Amino acid sequence: MSPDAWLAMTVVAAVFPLMAFTRLGPDMVLLGAVVLLLTLGVIDTNQALGGFSNSGLFTVAFMYVLVTAIRQTGGIDLIIRVVLGRPTSERGALARLLLPVASMSGFLNNTPVVATYIPAVISWSRRLGMPSHRFLMPLSFASILGGTVTLFGTSTNLVVHGMLTSRYPELSMGLFDIAWVGVPVAVVGLVYLWWLAPRLLPDRRGLAQAFDNPREFTIEMEVDAKGPLVDKSVEEAGLRHLQELFLVEIERAGNIVSVVGPGEKLKGGDRLVFAGTSAAAVELQQIRGLIPSRQGESSLSKDFKERRLVEAVVSDQCQFVGQRIRDGHFRTLYGAAVLAVCRNGERVAGNLGQIRLQPADVLLLEARPPFIERHRQSRDFLLISQVNGAARPVHEKAWLAWTILLGVVALASFGAMSMLNAAMLGAALAVISGCCSIGAAKRGLDTQVLLTIAASFGLGAALESSGAAAYLAGGALGLADGNPLLLLIGTYVLVALLTELVTNNAAAVITFPIVLASAESLGVNPMPFVVAVMFAASASFLTPIGYQTNLMVYGPGGYRFGDFLRVGGLLNLLVAVVALVLIPLIWPFSG
Repeated sequence: MSPDAWLAMTVVAAVFPLMAFTRLGPDMVLLGAVVLLLTLGVIDTNQALGGFSNSGLFTVAFMYVLVTAIRQTGGIDLIIRVVLGRPTSERGALARLLLPVASMSGFLNNTPVVATYIPAVISWSRRLGMPSHRFLMPLSFASILGGTVTLFGTSTNLVVHGMLTSRYPELSMGLFDIAWVGVPVAVVGLVYLWWLAPRLLPDRRGLAQAFDNPREFTIEMEVDAKGPLVDKSVEEAGLRHLQELFLVEIERAGNIVSVVGPGEKLKGGDRLVFAGTSAAAVELQQIRGLIPSRQGESSLSKDFKERRLVEAVVSDQCQFVGQRIRDGHFRTLYGAAVLAVCRNGERVAGNLGQIRLQPADVLLLEARPPFIERHRQSRDFLLISQVNGAARPVHEKAWLAWTILLGVVALASFGAMSMLNAAMLGAALAVISGCCSIGAAKRGLDTQVLLTIAASFGLGAALESSGAAAYLAGGALGLADGNPLLLLIGTYVLVALLTELVTNNAAAVITFPIVLASAESLGVNPMPFVVAVMFAASASFLTPIGYQTNLMVYGPGGYRFGDFLRVGGLLNLLVAVVALVLIPLIWPFSG
């Protein structure tokens, strides 16, 4: 191999553990790798920036706008209310959940679908008297299975197709071409989730039970109207730096002062709500001028327009991961106070300020109303939902947003337009018609995914142009002994394992040139290998970290790491068997 090939392989080899085992975002890792390869002269500027001109990348971006339009108009909420209903059995409930989720995920990015469904499923399961953890993992898996049915189903499908057509324009695929494999895969997977998965899921204490009674983790005191604290600031009263307690809010004359500042003046009769351990109540009782609250109903159980109780799932890229809540100045940055932390289905006991945050922790927060919209797209949180919030009303334009999406699907399906052109037209109509504001469209773009995809192309180009892809392909052919079926199996297994460690897009784009070089060396049709990459990159059921929707349900469901291995392991195997049997039949090696 040439020196450039060795450099390319070394950089790519370093990328995977950095993405898998550090808190660096995949976009930052991959962009850094591309900059390094460009600096070392392994790739030129055109190759480094080639991903930013790929049609698949822009199709993904415009589809994000369409999904935002449907979410903004309440289109997903409309489906949820219509289909969930009141089933009488767990399997009946699963059927009502799984089929619509898989169907929607064939045409919408599954992350917003799952994000919208999670709070609805938690409240729905509570009404049915069934534990929410019985539904949340199947919800995530069903959304992944649905994404395998069409090219619109996942960003990976669109990107891999974009790479294919840029290299072999004559091999362009239709929107539903992969459905020949995707539908059987989805049917087998959904039957498994409906019939066998409930037997494999252990009992877990979910989020609904852990946060069921806010009074368990708050202490309420009252300012004595005749005491020495009247007209003193919070700082002067000594309530700013308590050892094991945070002053969360003040209820005053039927109004609420949330996220209390140090200069807030106390008034007689103010009702103070502290978050912390019950043992710390002794500290409060020793402060002259504070008396136990004489009102029966908890302040947190009342509705106030000035504050919201919010549940937020911590992302693995949250800047506060590994930091103590008190040290991280969480309250200052977000304008929200942490009331409790739930981990593995259990509320974390002890001094709240000393808790070190971990990925997938679920936080119960008290925040001002703008918090939800301001941080919904923040990479610090995977999911933000209002506690016991009323379902958002269905906007009168929900039907229009769905009509635009169906029009995009029809135009792409019948070949009237390319997928990029149809998605671009749909996004423009969504904004012009008012289904989605320009600001919401910008916020709806998942820039991390888009940058990850674009940067992955630079690494793929480095492997290809340096000769590293051809070298690795030769090694793969040696292991497969020149047998295309063994090579197909090896391709699937490799991509499926990589997607559990890093993002599915990165796993697909980086392995793509190696896979195509192997097929070309063998002199066989590249299509079976391209489709295998698409399906293997989506087959992420083994770990909560392999796919974003898995991590989104991990905390709220109170799951443990082994739960995904137990339920997802067999599902991974079933999907692999069905896909590997059907792919060579639909796209023969000699085609």
